[in-house]
Amino acid sequence: MPFIQPVISIPSLILLLLLFGYLGVPLWMWSLYVAATLLVINAPILGWSIFGVVAVILNVPWLRRTLITGPVMGGIQTLKLLPSISETERAAIEAGTVWVDGEFFSGAPNFRRMRSEPYPQLPPEIQTFLDGPVEQVCRMATDWEIQRRKDLPPAVWSYLKEERFFGLMIPKEYGGLGFSNLAYSAVMVKLASRSFIHTATVGVTNSLGPAKLLLNYGTQAQKDYYLPRLARGEEIPCFALTEPTAGSDAASITSQGVVFQDENGKLCLRLTFRKRYITLGTIATLIGLAFKLRDPDNLLGKGEDVGITCALIPANTPGVVLGRRHDPMGVPFYNSPIEGRDVIVPIDQIIGGVEQAGQGWKMLMQTLAAGRGISFPATCTGIAKLITRVTSAHTTVRRQFGLSIGRFEGVEEPLARIGGLTYLMDAARIYTCGAVDKGEKPSVVSAIAKYQFTELSRKLINDGMDVLGGSGICRGPRNLLSSIYIATPIPITVEGSNILTRTMMIFGQGAIRCHPYIYQEVQALNRGDAIAFDHALWHHMGLIVRNGFRAGLLSVSRGYLAPAPVSGPTAQFYRKLAWASTTFALMTDLALIGFGGNLKRREKLTGRFADVLSWMYLGMATLRRFEAEGQNPEDLPAVRWAMQYAFAQIQQGFEGIFANFSIPVLGPLFWCPVLAWWRLNSIGALPSDELGSTIAQQLQIPGAIRDRLTPGIYVPDHPDEALGRLEQAFRLSSQAEAIFKTIKTASRDGKLPQMKPQQLIDAALTAGVITEDDAALLREAESARNDAIQVDSFTLEEYQHGGQLTLWPPKDKLESRVETTL
Repeated sequence: MPFIQPVISIPSLILLLLLFGYLGVPLWMWSLYVAATLLVINAPILGWSIFGVVAVILNVPWLRRTLITGPVMGGIQTLKLLPSISETERAAIEAGTVWVDGEFFSGAPNFRRMRSEPYPQLPPEIQTFLDGPVEQVCRMATDWEIQRRKDLPPAVWSYLKEERFFGLMIPKEYGGLGFSNLAYSAVMVKLASRSFIHTATVGVTNSLGPAKLLLNYGTQAQKDYYLPRLARGEEIPCFALTEPTAGSDAASITSQGVVFQDENGKLCLRLTFRKRYITLGTIATLIGLAFKLRDPDNLLGKGEDVGITCALIPANTPGVVLGRRHDPMGVPFYNSPIEGRDVIVPIDQIIGGVEQAGQGWKMLMQTLAAGRGISFPATCTGIAKLITRVTSAHTTVRRQFGLSIGRFEGVEEPLARIGGLTYLMDAARIYTCGAVDKGEKPSVVSAIAKYQFTELSRKLINDGMDVLGGSGICRGPRNLLSSIYIATPIPITVEGSNILTRTMMIFGQGAIRCHPYIYQEVQALNRGDAIAFDHALWHHMGLIVRNGFRAGLLSVSRGYLAPAPVSGPTAQFYRKLAWASTTFALMTDLALIGFGGNLKRREKLTGRFADVLSWMYLGMATLRRFEAEGQNPEDLPAVRWAMQYAFAQIQQGFEGIFANFSIPVLGPLFWCPVLAWWRLNSIGALPSDELGSTIAQQLQIPGAIRDRLTPGIYVPDHPDEALGRLEQAFRLSSQAEAIFKTIKTASRDGKLPQMKPQQLIDAALTAGVITEDDAALLREAESARNDAIQVDSFTLEEYQHGGQLTLWPPKDKLESRVETTL
C-alpha cells in the first residue's frame, strides 16, 4: 500500500503515540496504531501474525477474560497485591461520598466541575444571629474570666440554652434553629475567636453526638422526644466512644451490652462500659454510648454477636458513674471519664431501634465523614483570623529601634505566613461547607480538613507567639494568644489523632475509595466476578498508560500542555494542579502495584501521599475562593502566596515519595534520575521574600484587605477589652504615622533637634511643622500605644490565690509616665 507511506511516517507515528498516550484512547485505537506502525516499518508476516493474535485476544472480551484476566485474578489473590479489607475498614471506606477528591486520583481533574461546586454565602438572617446572640455571648465573658472560673459563667450557660446554641442544626420543627453547615461554621468561627471553651461546649452538642445520630438514624419516637429537649438545652449530651484500650482502633472497644428479657418479658440491655476523654461527660444528662452488643439467646434474630451498637443512656440511670474530670492542658472545658456497671435500659434506647442494632460503626463513620470537615475548620479558622488580627496590630503598635517591628524582615516572614494561610484556610472552610450543605459526605476531604486545619492552626499560633514575644508568654486578661497556644494540642488529638488521620485515613481510605477503579476491582475479586473485574482492570490499565504519558509530557512542559479553565494570573496554578494530579495518580497506581497489601503499613510513604493530596485540595479551594469573590486584584498577593506555599508542600511530598519508593526494578529509577529531574524541574518553591513582604505590609494597614482576611470574628470596640485596646492603638498609630514622618523629615533637615519623633511633638508644634490637631492625634496615639503594649502582673498573693491582677506599671503611673514622655 505505497500510497499510505507519504501520509504515515515515523515522526507522525511518534506524535500520534504521544497524543494517544496523553488522551488515553481505548484498546481498539491502540490496535490501529500498532497496525500502522507495522505497516510503516514493513513488518514481516510473523510480526503481523503475532499482532493479529494479540489484538484479537485483547479486543474480544470473552477471550481476554479467559486467557488474561482470569490468570491475573488468580495471581493477585495469591500474591495479595490488593489490600485486604476488614468489615470495620469496609464500613469506614464506604462511609460518605466521593467528591472533588476523586478528581485528583483520576490524573485529569475536571476543573470545570470543581469550579462549579458551591461556594456559599451567609443569608441575612444568619448574619443577624451572628451580630446579635453570638456577639452577645462573646461579650458576656472574656476568655481570661472563663479560665479563672474554670467554667463558663452561669449567665452564659443560661444564654446559650435560651438562644438555642445547643440546637443550631436541629430542624425548626423540633425546636432547633435549623442552621446549615455553613451557618453553624460561621457561629463556630466567631466563638473560637473569643474562647476555645465556647467551641468545645457548643461544638460537641452540634457535631458528633446524640442529636446528629438521631437526625440521621433515630426512630420517629426518639426524634420527637429527645430532639426538642436537646434543642432547648434541657438535655446536655455527650458521646462516649473512646476507651483505655480503644483509641485510634475504636472498633476494638470492650464496652458490652447484653440483650435479655426482664421479669415482664420486655427486651432490655445490660450494659457495662468504661470510657474516657468524653467532652461534657461529667455534666451530661444524656449519654450516647457505643458498645459491642451480644445476644446469647438470639432474641433479636441477628445472631449472638450483633456488633457495635449505639444507644441513648440517661445519665441518671442506676449504675452510671459520673462526677470525675480530666484536666486537658488546664483548659477548663468539661472532659471526663464515664463508667457504667450493670446499667439496664429498654431495648428501644438503641438509636434507630432494633433495626439499627449492630450498625453503630457504620453510623459513626458516616456521621464523622461530614462532621470532621465542619467543626475543626471553623474553630481553627476563627483562631487563625484572631491571630492575624492580633499580630498585625501588634507589629504596628510595638516599636523597637524607632520603628514598628513589622518593618523588620524577621517579623515580616511569620506575619506573611499568618496572612497567607488564613486566606487559604477560610477558602477551604467555605468550599467544604458548600459540599456538605448540598448533600455530600466527603469522608476523605473531611479527614484532610481535620488534619490540615489543626496542623496549620498549630503553625500559626507558634508564629503568633513568636511575634508577640514577651507579651505572648505573660498570661492575664491582656494576653489574647496564650490560652490558644495551650489548647492547641487538644484538636490535634481528638476525633482521630493527626498521625492516624494523615497516614491512614487521608490516603489509605482515599486510594481505595476515591480511585476510579481500585474499589471496583476489590469488590469484583471478593465476589469472584470475572466480568466486572475485567472491565475495571483494563480501564485501570488504560488509566496508568494515560497518566504515564501525561506525567512525562506535563513535567517536560511544566504543565503548559494542560489546558487552564481560566486566563489571567491564576491560569498557571490550574496547569500546575493538573501536573501534580497526574503525577500523584501515576505514583498511586505504581505504589499499589509495587507494594500491594503492604502499602498500608508503609505509613511514612502514605503520609507523603496524603500531604500531596491535601495540598492539591487546599490549593483548589483557594482558587475557588478567589473566583467566587470576584477576582479582586487586591487579593492576588494572598492567592499567589497561598498557591506557591501549597506547591512547595507538594514538591516536598513528591521528593519524599521518590526518595523512598523502594519497589523492585522501578525503585532505583525513582531514587536517582526521577528525583534529580524533579529537583531540577520542581513544581514549586516557597513564596519569595518580596511577596511575603507585600502581604505583611498589607496587614499593617487598617482597611479592606485586612478586614477581608479576618471577617466574622469577635472584635470588641471598647478599649477596656484587650483586643479593643489593641485595635484602637493600631488605628491611631497608623493615622499618626504620616505625621511622625513629617517630624522625622524636619529633624533630618535641621528644623528640629535630632531626637525621637515622640519627644519632638511640642517642638514640632512650636516650629509650625505640625498643627494642633496633629499634635493632639500624636499624643492620643502614643498614649494608646503605651497602654496597648503593657502586660499583666500579679502580687504574690494574687498569683497564688487567683485574685485580681495588677497592671504593671499601675495605670496612674503609666498615664503620668506617658504624659511626661510626651
